[in-house]
Amino acid sequence: MGVKIFDKMRRNVFLIALVSAVLVIIIIFFFQPSGASSFESIENFDGEITIYKSLSCGCCGLYANYFESRGNKDVKVIDMEDLSAIKKEYGVPLDLESCHMTVVGNYFVEGHVPLEAIDKLLSERPDIAGIAMPGMPSGSPGMPGQKYGEFIVYSVNKDGSYSEFMGI
Repeated sequence: MGVKIFDKMRRNVFLIALVSAVLVIIIIFFFQPSGASSFESIENFDGEITIYKSLSCGCCGLYANYFESRGNKDVKVIDMEDLSAIKKEYGVPLDLESCHMTVVGNYFVEGHVPLEAIDKLLSERPDIAGIAMPGMPSGSPGMPGQKYGEFIVYSVNKDGSYSEFMGI
């Protein structure tokens, strides 16, 4: 008699776990945010990705490898002696500059910006010129060392003004 009760309890636990798993899948599938169907991440971005970098910069090559390691095999890297003209063309503010600039679709991505910010940019598609993370923060993609504190990524408007886009 004790074995039958144990078998019945085990069957009930299994059924509850199965129903719970099915409900979780249904919730994930059908109750996504409204923009989820148009979400585009850098992993499945099929547009052009171009990194403009200084001839002498080693961390910029590591940043290109960072993109490629996420499935973007067609990252074009252009070595330049002077990046100021291309940065001016795209409207990168001087005080947000870093060692390289990436163009993803119609946006510029200045510096060692983590892919989470680029995913957000591609998902939301705001009416801005691009995003930037100034300097060369330790522990950021392509940079050696540990991460110290939050990375602040800025959105840059087409008029050159900027504000915080996100913290990572």
